[in-house]
Amino acid sequence: MTQFTRRAFTFSALAAVPALSACSGNGYNNNGGATIDARVDATLAQMYSQFPQTRDLAQKSAGMLVMPLLTEAGFGIGGGYGRGALRVGGATVDYYSATRANIGIQIGAQQYAHVLFFMTEQALQDFRINDGWAAGADAEVVFSNLGETIRAETTTALAPVVAVIFAQAGLKLGATIEGLKYSRIIP
Repeated sequence: MTQFTRRAFTFSALAAVPALSACSGNGYNNNGGATIDARVDATLAQMYSQFPQTRDLAQKSAGMLVMPLLTEAGFGIGGGYGRGALRVGGATVDYYSATRANIGIQIGAQQYAHVLFFMTEQALQDFRINDGWAAGADAEVVFSNLGETIRAETTTALAPVVAVIFAQAGLKLGATIEGLKYSRIIP
């Protein structure tokens, strides 16, 4: 192993430390479902306040997965983690974690919230049946960050899953749900 390779490995490993620290210190590690529900309520209140158009999405949806805080970090090797709740009819029915791991050209850290609106009963059932559901091409991202308005387009209206990403903070550019794996948890 050359000096450069060891140095790159060391920096990559050190880049994971803030992500792990943020994940363990975000209040989710052992406070149970009540804490997750409180954060979900606060996240929904913030989303409805900043983006009133999302109320219409919520009313039309069969269910919503609310992830109040997803923390990502990377320096060559990256990852992310967060916890949230699935709400159907306004009530929490399950708790989920979202995880991501990747490798590539990247540096920085960020945190953001996102909500998945399941626009059909079939999309909601597919999500609930498939533990380890991965977000991908079947989710339409309608909002990304910083003051944009939600675009109500024909493709968005027909999408089985609509994702709203907001409340970005950090030094890493871009936020996406692609590549996130959602798994049911017991808080």
